[in-house]
Amino acid sequence: MIRDVKKSDVPALCEIYNHYVSHTVITFEEAPVSETEMTRRIDEVTRRYPWLVFEQGGTLVGFAYASTWKSRSAFRYSAESTVYVSPDSIGQRIGSQLYEALFSRLPALELHSVVGGIALPNPASVKLHERFGFKKVAHFNEMGRKFNQWIDLGYWELLLPENRTETETYE
Repeated sequence: MIRDVKKSDVPALCEIYNHYVSHTVITFEEAPVSETEMTRRIDEVTRRYPWLVFEQGGTLVGFAYASTWKSRSAFRYSAESTVYVSPDSIGQRIGSQLYEALFSRLPALELHSVVGGIALPNPASVKLHERFGFKKVAHFNEMGRKFNQWIDLGYWELLLPENRTETETYE
């Protein structure tokens, strides 16, 4: 079941996200995020954008949200997308289902484009984004350093269809 985030989801969100913080380079964050900080982030994001969670058998197994791409006024038609899936639930199309639900809501917010930043290499994330029509638009070499290694950063862009109906889906 995909639904909007609730405050009671914060511990599970931290558990999923902090796994990636502590064990991978796919987030450039280096210290685990506290529940207080996660709550602050949810409050900031949900002022304008959706934050969705995937609940399976009463357990939260993934989340996706859109957020501000840049703070300048002219960027108000663009957003950045984020998706994380519990390591135990990878390969079940949860990320795809979350993105489909998220992207179906964005045109109503008068958004025109979505940007996805991906720490590289990350073939699974690249595949997910490209499945939804994202196109690679930038590659930055050695943009961050984590676990004593340099990490490249790629950016993918999706231009949202104009006048999209609720029944249309991304492929």
